[in-house]
Amino acid sequence: MRKFILASALAVFGAGMALAASEQTVGQREITEWKAVFGRVEARDLIPARSRIGGTLVSVGVTEGSAVTEGQMIAEIYDPKLNLQLDSVQGEIDALLSQLDNARTELKRGEDLLERGVTTAQRLDALRTQVEVLQNQIEATRAQKRVIEEQAAEGAVLAPIAGKVIDVPVTRGSVVMPGEVIAQIGGGGFFLRLAVPERHAAYLREGIEIRIGADGQSQPGRLAKVYPQIENGRVIADVEVQGMSSEFVNARVLVSLPVGTRSALLVPADRVETRMGLDFVTVRGPGGEPVGRAVVLGEAHPVDGVEMIEVVSGLSVGDVLVAGHE
Repeated sequence: MRKFILASALAVFGAGMALAASEQTVGQREITEWKAVFGRVEARDLIPARSRIGGTLVSVGVTEGSAVTEGQMIAEIYDPKLNLQLDSVQGEIDALLSQLDNARTELKRGEDLLERGVTTAQRLDALRTQVEVLQNQIEATRAQKRVIEEQAAEGAVLAPIAGKVIDVPVTRGSVVMPGEVIAQIGGGGFFLRLAVPERHAAYLREGIEIRIGADGQSQPGRLAKVYPQIENGRVIADVEVQGMSSEFVNARVLVSLPVGTRSALLVPADRVETRMGLDFVTVRGPGGEPVGRAVVLGEAHPVDGVEMIEVVSGLSVGDVLVAGHE
């Protein structure tokens, strides 16, 4: 008999504990307000690959979206005048070499004549000077040739940085001028660039966490940089995202920014029941009995790992939620 009484007491005590655990007093909580804006996928560095000489574009080895490495040749420019200049300079070098051979021969003959006392030392010095002058002329002409060869080598258009080709505004066969853009290269990583209305500027801080993507498929990001200059009433900011796709540059991505806090009534999502299109929560009535009350719900807010839902109307601070009833 005593065992039965003790078991009954324990059952009553356990039921009381379970009832107490199922009750929850409704109170206000501080929640973060989020502002939805669109960000654009942009490259951190956008550098043009320019032509260094003028001429005809004989080949273009990349298209939009091609991946390139730093120093990779992406196009080639040909200027026929450079080959003509090389031929002209090489002809001058050949002529000077012939004159140098003749001058050396004259110098050797003068040395032999000086030994026999037929010529003078002054004449021999003039021959040596002539040889040295021709040698210097040959070196100067060869340097001129190297300059032209370097100009011809600059017909190769090189990628200034490693990254992705964003735009190629020219085609094969185009006539280009020195400094003309052959391709736009985006590199240094990709990020999201935001344009936020200036009324929210006070809430933007470098390092704050933000949400990227639509609800249910969002991923975290970090506000990496806030630019001090306001353009057209908007603050420009950059967002870093781990593993962000760079398949489409300038693609628009939905971003939610924290722009303040406010008080709200929150209830656990599992306390809400939907019947015939209406939402209900069960609260303790005036006599302590459970009563179903219709509520109007707002957005969901995760709090400490628990899915909470904002109650716009239908509840007041101090109401006690209890377990649902049939």
